[in-house]
Amino acid sequence: MADSSYPLPPDVYTCLLCEDVLREPVTIPCGDTYCLECIKIYWDQCDHVGVYSCPQCRATFTPRPVLRRNVPNVTQERRHLPELTPFPHLQRESLCDFCVGRRSKAVKSCLMCLAYYCETHIKPHYESATFKRHKLVDETGHLDRKICPQHEKGLELFCRSDKMCICVLCTVREHRGHNIISAEEERAEKQKSLVGTQTEVQHIIQERLKELQELRHNVDVLKGAGQRALTESDKTFNEMLLAVERWHAEVNQLVKANMQSAMSQAEGYVERLEQEIMELQRRDAELRQILETEDNIHFLQNFPTLCVPPEPMVPKVLINPQFSFSEMSKTATDMKEHLDDICKKELSKISKRVNETPVYILLPRSGEKQIKAPSRVDYTEPKKREDFLKYACRLTFDPNTAYKELVLSEGNLRVTRKKAVQFYPDHPERFDGFSQVLCREALGGFRYYWEAEWGGEFSIGVAYKSISRKGKNSNSLLGYNDKSWSLLCSDSGYSAWHNKMDKDLPGGPRATRIGVYLDYAARTVAFYSVSDTMELIHKFQGQFSEPLYAGFGVGSSVSLCQLKENNIPY
Repeated sequence: MADSSYPLPPDVYTCLLCEDVLREPVTIPCGDTYCLECIKIYWDQCDHVGVYSCPQCRATFTPRPVLRRNVPNVTQERRHLPELTPFPHLQRESLCDFCVGRRSKAVKSCLMCLAYYCETHIKPHYESATFKRHKLVDETGHLDRKICPQHEKGLELFCRSDKMCICVLCTVREHRGHNIISAEEERAEKQKSLVGTQTEVQHIIQERLKELQELRHNVDVLKGAGQRALTESDKTFNEMLLAVERWHAEVNQLVKANMQSAMSQAEGYVERLEQEIMELQRRDAELRQILETEDNIHFLQNFPTLCVPPEPMVPKVLINPQFSFSEMSKTATDMKEHLDDICKKELSKISKRVNETPVYILLPRSGEKQIKAPSRVDYTEPKKREDFLKYACRLTFDPNTAYKELVLSEGNLRVTRKKAVQFYPDHPERFDGFSQVLCREALGGFRYYWEAEWGGEFSIGVAYKSISRKGKNSNSLLGYNDKSWSLLCSDSGYSAWHNKMDKDLPGGPRATRIGVYLDYAARTVAFYSVSDTMELIHKFQGQFSEPLYAGFGVGSSVSLCQLKENNIPY
């Protein structure tokens, strides 16, 4: 927890683009921070290239990162953290011991003279041979801590037996016969350990920044799902008789209450994760300063408190795959079909399930006390088709992505390739080089399952929204780049493709129905042949960094199968 007794001055937060105090600060994926308007204008100039870089470290990003203000407002006193002021308890301004009258600020201290010097009075130490053997260090205050309290000599040695800094006279009596080396040698050895600690802290910072970005995205997806559930609920209930309007109000209240609760929890998790990141940044700044100091004694005295790796403060937060607003839309449709008595039964059932299912799963980090997982969350891998159907999702083809020879029908659940060119309007997301189409729904943070029936050679897989849509090259072909994973199906066999790497798969009967199981949290996507039984064709292990979209390469036709639990299609 940050100590509010050391508030940061506003000028600590400076934008590298405008060189002024940060206004609406944002942190981009590499960890650097800029004004929202400054980085927006800077990246607007890169839109024609499609590759966006950090002005400081030159890290590149594709697609353009979404900018959200995620650095604390410096005017909010409760967020003040001393992350850029390492060792605030040791910071003390010292004055020159040789100034007459108004004393200037000291810039160096001499371990031989045991005195502070300003820029003017330090010059003899650089110019005169008399002071050639004197040891000058950066002024950090507390010169008295560099003097032996017993012999009033400068501390130049380190006693490994007693783990303390000592002077030359200490070796005669108090530390006689001990394991003694120079402070420089001890610092060189301990610095290796401290560099390792700093590397670990920097790695944790990057992990937490990535987690924060993913959490924010998943919260947005969750909020969007809640909004869609409300919209579909409104549409369904408007078609029902006035006699069931009271159920409409209850369902809406249930969705809104859970969405409000989810958003409230998310704000707490995001704030805690931001807090941990700032604590880690403060720790990194402390390590950077101690590693750069020329003062060996200062280094060694602070080493024990800095070499200990930081303990995690916040559990890892995932969106619970068991929590889904789509259940509300399904229930509303059932209520319309079965009227008042069935409505009472179904609404009672779904209300109990939604209220008992947590929105977020808190996973313990290494070294933390184990957190008991929610009893309703199933972490086991699905085995039977009924297990997969628990994660069945409703997908529809996106007309804006369809190739010019593809015709969508049956409510965008079927796509057929025609020889005639269709007069689709121009759209930046439309594939213009290959006979491909993506689905409209974003998939991220959860488990998903869907099935498709095919005719003629086709490919089925998943892709990032950032996959190229233009040109006849590998950047826009499903499975031939690092933004997509696909299974190519034909009468002669199967082959798996990712990033131009293909793998021919063992032979066997060719199923006309293919099932796809995406476990986003586990970073896997698997393909199954579906008939009387389910057989695994291939499983990819990926490193997903964006939401995924179901994608298809169409040779003749593809139909999305509308699924329901217990193997009952609808």
